[in-house]
Amino acid sequence: MAVSTTKPEAGKASAGPIAWLASQLSFGGAPVGNLYESVDDAAAIASIAHAWQCGIRHFDTAPYYGYGLSESRLGAALGDMPRTSYSLSTKVGRLIEDDAQQKSHRDGFIVDGHRARFDYSRGGVLRSFEASLQRLRTDHIDVLLLHDIGALTHGEHHAAILRQALDEALPAMAELRAQGACKAIGIGVNEEAICLEVMPRFALDVIMLAGRYTLFEQRHSQAVMAQAQARGVAVLAAGPYNSGLLGNAQGPGTFYNYAPADAATVARAQRFYDVLARSHTDVGAAALQFPLAHPAVASVVCGLRSIAEVDQAAARIRAPIPADAWRALREAGLLLDGMPTP
Repeated sequence: MAVSTTKPEAGKASAGPIAWLASQLSFGGAPVGNLYESVDDAAAIASIAHAWQCGIRHFDTAPYYGYGLSESRLGAALGDMPRTSYSLSTKVGRLIEDDAQQKSHRDGFIVDGHRARFDYSRGGVLRSFEASLQRLRTDHIDVLLLHDIGALTHGEHHAAILRQALDEALPAMAELRAQGACKAIGIGVNEEAICLEVMPRFALDVIMLAGRYTLFEQRHSQAVMAQAQARGVAVLAAGPYNSGLLGNAQGPGTFYNYAPADAATVARAQRFYDVLARSHTDVGAAALQFPLAHPAVASVVCGLRSIAEVDQAAARIRAPIPADAWRALREAGLLLDGMPTP
């Protein structure tokens, strides 16, 4: 059954500069880049094609995801589809290089023989973009995002990286947009602070924010969501399960923010399962649907690895959720006051 592309009534919004993006549910391409576990080519490509067949129409990836593997697999799966039938987002900010000595990866991608190097220069952005076009087998990118700027990633080098992003990377991306090589530009990050630093200083079309505006967590996104709505910046809400914390049907996962979760975090996650069980509501369905109610959110981006996961997400995005489920979460103090719900 196809995924509905109509957003829930409570979340009806123009989505600003990416109003053309047709998927309320987007395919997140990190897992098919061998994130945490290896997926063979045939299974990965079949999962991507199945997502398209189910009606998912936006696909997100990055050179970093499997050091080009995710992009290549998306290109193989979608290359024969009508280009007007789907949209793509990918990222710049890292260059992928061959490295025969590279056998293990602390960042979680199970891929040998390659490494990623940060490069936020104008030349680096253009080289990254051209390589992505080749891997994705396309002549344009719909949404181009500057990947992982911010103090969370760069620590003491943050100020210098931010200057280069504002002086070189983002202007280069704006040139690509002006040339028609991409439709929209923005940043793809995991923290609120960098969004608030960049938005007043460079006009963005889009922010991809991973893990901060979710059913489990809204505290560290209130300011950015308000600013995005005020400035007409569309938000792609990624990481809706918070590293799998809320994605399991049986109970909380044990990871949060890409690392093992502490006991207090798992205990809080368990409260979502306990509260929603009373209204027979699937926690994963609530997690996928919650971000869509915010007027700034254009789509929720869910990392998907297999046909089974695609089918599960497609079912969850359509699943009816009773109003008393959202009310119960509010009464339990698990949603911040004022957060819109579907």
